[in-house]
Amino acid sequence: MNDIRRTILWVIFGFSMVLLWDKWQLHNGNKATFFPSAPAVTAPAATGPASSATGAASVPVANAPVAAAPQGVSSVPGQPAPAAPAVRERVEVTTDVYRLTFDSEGGSLTHAELLKHVDMADKTRNFVLFDESAARVYVAQTGLIGGDFPTHKTVMTAVPGPRELKDGQDELSIRFESPVQGGVKLVKTWTIKRGAYDIAVKHEVVNTGNAAVTPQLYLQLVRDGNKPPGESSFYSTFTGPAVYTDAKKYQKVEFKKIEEGKAEIEKTATNGYVAMVQHYFASAWLLGDGIQRDLFMRKVDANLYSVGMITPVGEVAPGASKSVQAQLFAGPQVETSLEKLAPGLELVKDYGWLTILSKPLYWLLDQLHKLLGNWGWSIVALVLLLKIAFYWLNAKAYASMAKMKAINPKITEMRERLKDKPQQMQQEMMRIYREEKVNPMGGCFPIMIQIPVFIALYWVLLSSVEMRNAPWIGWIRDLSAPDPFFILPLLMTASSLLQTALNPAPPDPMQAKMMWFMPLIFSVMFFFFPAGLVLYWLTNNILSIAQQWIINTRMGVPPQFNLPKFK
Repeated sequence: MNDIRRTILWVIFGFSMVLLWDKWQLHNGNKATFFPSAPAVTAPAATGPASSATGAASVPVANAPVAAAPQGVSSVPGQPAPAAPAVRERVEVTTDVYRLTFDSEGGSLTHAELLKHVDMADKTRNFVLFDESAARVYVAQTGLIGGDFPTHKTVMTAVPGPRELKDGQDELSIRFESPVQGGVKLVKTWTIKRGAYDIAVKHEVVNTGNAAVTPQLYLQLVRDGNKPPGESSFYSTFTGPAVYTDAKKYQKVEFKKIEEGKAEIEKTATNGYVAMVQHYFASAWLLGDGIQRDLFMRKVDANLYSVGMITPVGEVAPGASKSVQAQLFAGPQVETSLEKLAPGLELVKDYGWLTILSKPLYWLLDQLHKLLGNWGWSIVALVLLLKIAFYWLNAKAYASMAKMKAINPKITEMRERLKDKPQQMQQEMMRIYREEKVNPMGGCFPIMIQIPVFIALYWVLLSSVEMRNAPWIGWIRDLSAPDPFFILPLLMTASSLLQTALNPAPPDPMQAKMMWFMPLIFSVMFFFFPAGLVLYWLTNNILSIAQQWIINTRMGVPPQFNLPKFK
């Protein structure tokens, strides 16, 4: 039964890899290879404003027809003739963490360069999140609907003011004022704080007409459906829109689902956010709790998609004004920071179905980093603590293996003697197990319990932006990138083969070959994995070998190397 137990362990490991492969396929927007989900029921297309890079599109909201945003300025009876249309311009702003570009067309944020993070493809440049260029489109837009009001296509005037956050300043504001449209003037003020990736956005609606108006404010993120530049094709994380509400919690939707009209999300809420998510970074529009909002996702153009929300401004009397406060987050997925901004915002750092295990593992990893000051050594320390926590489970598994190893010569001799009598062989094998008090399945259950924990840790290390450009020792200067010299993957492969050599060879020659081929096959992928992930697996292997060696020695089963025989 020793070979049966080993087969079961390899099946468990193989099944884990199948689950990871299916997750990879889903993140890439493909159908699951092994466990396809049932087809989603087609939902009605969500309504909401959106824009392509070249034009505007309007859709009905609350069954009220809305005209497309005009490119001129409307005149209001009884009012002075409006001034000449504003000239479209780009406004560049610099803080300690951002280099931003605003477009006076709509007062939209069209470029966000993160000064504390470098580009993975070209480390001489800073990482760019928002962009509006020939290669990429990813912008944050707002405007009014419910009438012929200013939208994100209305050319606004940038009010003169400081454009750089100076030493000693804590915040910087950029103000845009629209011309009067439909008797309404929109004043949009962006306020960026020192050291923060959340931007306060105030929308002031001024009624300059003779009749009351009831506009609605929309907040949306528009981006293309391409994977972020430099994203690895070997492993992948989710890229696309997401929404969060208290009722339905975190819901992410692939671009393909939106295109097919199969996006099923919560449509109305009084809490939550809308977001665009990618590996390590995210953007999100936030409104205060208790404010009514309609959520939408839709395809805008050939390869453009939007996610957003619409909130009522309320009735604005003639000569009066009303304001709506919002926040735009645009930055790295640092879990501890996201938790402070809004409930559930930390979920944009997506751990998938193992979130319940991944979150406490991340917390422990973060605490270890505060103590050690190095993410690489924090990974090593975390795996060590997990090994200590599971010590007795592992001890039972390795003790069972040691007993099996001790009686393996008897099993091998018996199998050879009764190879032509399978039924008698099985009975004799069970007799030996009873007499020796050995449970052939004793090593399986303790290992099965630990598999979800180590898969959860895998997702923690893969998803944590803290690993990005984080050095460990010597040649490892970035734990989120593959080892440039493949030293860690080679050591990982060697440790896997050493574990195989320390285990008794299965009597079945075919199984004996598989026991050697499987580690080699699975080790290939580690040459493309981030160094932090390989470090975690290598540390786990080394500690497992050490524990197995100690337990075998204590049980009087001296460790010996069983080399492969492929003849």
